[in-house]
Amino acid sequence: MATQFADAPFKYRTAPTATEAFEAWLKEHGQELPKHSHPWDVSRSDIYVEDRWQPIFAEMRSKAPINKVEGTPYGDYWNVTTVKTIQHVESLPELFSSSWEYGGITIGDPPEDADPAQLEERRLPMFIAMDRPEHTGQRRTVAPAFTPGEIDKMAAEVRMRTAAVLDSLPWGEEFDWVDKVSIELTTGMLAILFGFPWEDRRLLTFWSDWAGDVELGLARELNDTRFAILQEMAQYFGRLWMERTGAPPSRDLISMMINSDAMNHMSPQEFMGNLVLLIVGGNDTTRNTMSGIVHGLDQFPDQRAIFESDPSVIPNAVQECIRYVTPLAHMRRTATDDADLFGHQIKKGDKLILWYISANRDETVFEDPDKLNITRENARRHLSFGYGIHRCVGARLAELQLKILLEEMHERRMRVNVTGKVERVRANFVHGFRKLGVTLSKF
Repeated sequence: MATQFADAPFKYRTAPTATEAFEAWLKEHGQELPKHSHPWDVSRSDIYVEDRWQPIFAEMRSKAPINKVEGTPYGDYWNVTTVKTIQHVESLPELFSSSWEYGGITIGDPPEDADPAQLEERRLPMFIAMDRPEHTGQRRTVAPAFTPGEIDKMAAEVRMRTAAVLDSLPWGEEFDWVDKVSIELTTGMLAILFGFPWEDRRLLTFWSDWAGDVELGLARELNDTRFAILQEMAQYFGRLWMERTGAPPSRDLISMMINSDAMNHMSPQEFMGNLVLLIVGGNDTTRNTMSGIVHGLDQFPDQRAIFESDPSVIPNAVQECIRYVTPLAHMRRTATDDADLFGHQIKKGDKLILWYISANRDETVFEDPDKLNITRENARRHLSFGYGIHRCVGARLAELQLKILLEEMHERRMRVNVTGKVERVRANFVHGFRKLGVTLSKF
């Protein structure tokens, strides 16, 4: 059995988080980066860490829902910012590709002077970054873990664990909700899904942060560190794969991969890529929404009062909080041919960034979109889970975890008051909170 995190023979087990490492690098080397000179260059991470992105996207939606910015640190790209335009692009997956062969799903690209052999070695293909038909077969392998029947089977365990975490919290003294609740609940869920050693579950958060931080691509040496950390992740999961090869099939995702015709012949890079996808998808997104829920209810006391007086609003409140938080800010597509996109001439090879974080504030779809409204009638129209063939395979599980969290908070008459430090993630891909100082009181 795998060793505990504290005793793990990993060179990087005491490394800083990805965000800490990038912030330290910025202090020393930030002046070397190309400058963000265009007012609509929303790839800049400072607007997210400082929570001032809203008016920039609002201006784009009003003046130019599709627009091109050039000369950014991430190269030239098209901003796609509204529900209509994003859904149109997502509905044409052959024309607007997600494949790693064209650039993948995030805004970053390899350095122009990168060694092709090294790029091939470090490539991590995953089914979200594949086009049909490869995408279809690999998605079908993991999809059975997230059917309504499987989700129902998980509900009792999710509720038991959520209750235990909430019952462990101190009342009347400040603590970090991100660490004590959001990370604890999401890493626990991932450990269950993977059949991952419970005592090592915090490794999943550590790996997720390093895997999902797009900004690291701007710092060559940090990209090297990321690769080394993901190699250690591969060694760990490789042991789990070997342990389960030949064993009777079980419900965990690794066993499903081993026993799937679509995935049991994966290369080590494909195995790693799909692990990264499932870990980032299952960790960062739900974790940041769990933090965003309590922050949003604190920011909008009228909505908190509705939640506290009427628990029947909880299912809709979950959808509204997912819309309001938007835990993944963007997805990228690459044009495989020349195309006309609502009058804009897209060239083959052009990079299109689908800003879900903007579409979820689209005034033509959501009335008063910058306000949290847990009784919003069309909250389910949010694009936080994507749209089309790449819609999040684990959406139902995320919704279940968030619903149970709110139900168990209500059961305990738990009011979460933001009383301390609020630190947001410095990133243009993952959108959420690093720290959230709170104090509990009764309602």
